[in-house]
Amino acid sequence: MRRFVPKSLLGQMLLAVALALLVAQTISAVLLYRAEENRIESGLANELAFQLITDRQANGRAADRREARPDGVRQRGQRRPGLRRVRVERAVTSPLAQGESRDPAREETLRNVLQRQGVVIGELVVLSRQISQDPFVLQRLRRNPRFLERRGWSSEGELVVAGLKRQGADTWVIARSPRPQPARRTMIGIIIQTLILYLVLVGGLAFLLRRLTRPLAQLTKRVEGFGGTLGTEPPLEPSGPQDARRLITAHNAMEGRIAALLDEKNVMLGAIGHDLKTPLAALRVRIESVENETERARMAATIEDITSSLDDILSLARVGRPTDPLERTELSALVASVFEEFEDMGENVVLGETQRMASPLRATWMRRALRNLISNALRYGKQARIALAREGDTAVIRIADSGPGISDDQIAAMMEPFARGDTSRNRSTGGAGLGLTLARAIAEQHGGKLLLTNRIGADGGVVGLLAEIRLPLA
Repeated sequence: MRRFVPKSLLGQMLLAVALALLVAQTISAVLLYRAEENRIESGLANELAFQLITDRQANGRAADRREARPDGVRQRGQRRPGLRRVRVERAVTSPLAQGESRDPAREETLRNVLQRQGVVIGELVVLSRQISQDPFVLQRLRRNPRFLERRGWSSEGELVVAGLKRQGADTWVIARSPRPQPARRTMIGIIIQTLILYLVLVGGLAFLLRRLTRPLAQLTKRVEGFGGTLGTEPPLEPSGPQDARRLITAHNAMEGRIAALLDEKNVMLGAIGHDLKTPLAALRVRIESVENETERARMAATIEDITSSLDDILSLARVGRPTDPLERTELSALVASVFEEFEDMGENVVLGETQRMASPLRATWMRRALRNLISNALRYGKQARIALAREGDTAVIRIADSGPGISDDQIAAMMEPFARGDTSRNRSTGGAGLGLTLARAIAEQHGGKLLLTNRIGADGGVVGLLAEIRLPLA
């Protein structure tokens, strides 16, 4: 069921209103239908009561001088202007035939009407049957085949028959009346009313909600691209209702404050980098006067380590706000160029299968991420195997090593700044614990992610670490 529920605010609001309106109109239709049914039943009871009461012989106004028919039935005609009623029938037996059942609800209604008119009831029977199965109707049809047509009756319709035997009387007075069908105009009116309500209410609400959701959609898109476009695009123009305008204005102010803080941070980091690199360069020159070659090499390595760590820290600080634009780049060529750098240095790197594909990238940053991952693979696994594959709309760069891997509970922590694992991944092997952090930040900067998983061998043991950079191609 959830698959059919809209996920947007506009869709959910329109669906809720549409369902509420449908429920309300359904309840209204049911109530109107029941009211129409009650009106029909009440009119039917009054019609039957009128026929039974106005029978001239029952009221004693005139006597039927004709002889009884052989079947024991005599008939009298009762007619009111504008009504097409069958003649009231008089019989010595009840109108209830074998196999038929009485209608208690209609009997009670008719009884109340007759009693209010002062009729003393001995016996009362009310039943319903199909018009074409009524003996009196069949008799009239034999005389006049157009009997039903002239009265506008349907042979399949319902005929309600009421038999009254007054107290002290020895004959039954039998009245008949077809049950009218509910007016189709009522249901058609409800349907037309529902359609008009849908057009006016749902259409108007859709217009109002679109004024609200359009600026919210623009704001959502702006927030989703917040990291990559901060400071490079003009502020979002406030639009929509006042609440949405205030929200957009507040967002623009927040974005401006964040941009100012990041600018201040970059200036501060640039100054720190300059102030630290200058004395380090001077110190690198001074150690050349150290006579002990071993000590001089150690000091130079320390200075190089500090310089490298400083570069990593500054790069990590700047990766959140790049200045160079995205450019569509051939990934296979970029991966091959980084592979060739390490191959030229004589490193144990292997380039596996690659597929040609392009993606919007900042090539300099992506090379930095690949170098960090390949360096880690060489440092801890003695070998790096590189591959590039396409999975749907995602480019997957895989770098595998043959090292000891990382325990599952430490994989997430290893991508945090300055995090280092066991003794095989410590400071003495080089690095400050920023390589994976920087690679993850670069991947996320491009809308992708960095995944680390242990490679499992045939015996179930760990045979190395697999690093994947997954990038969207669109």
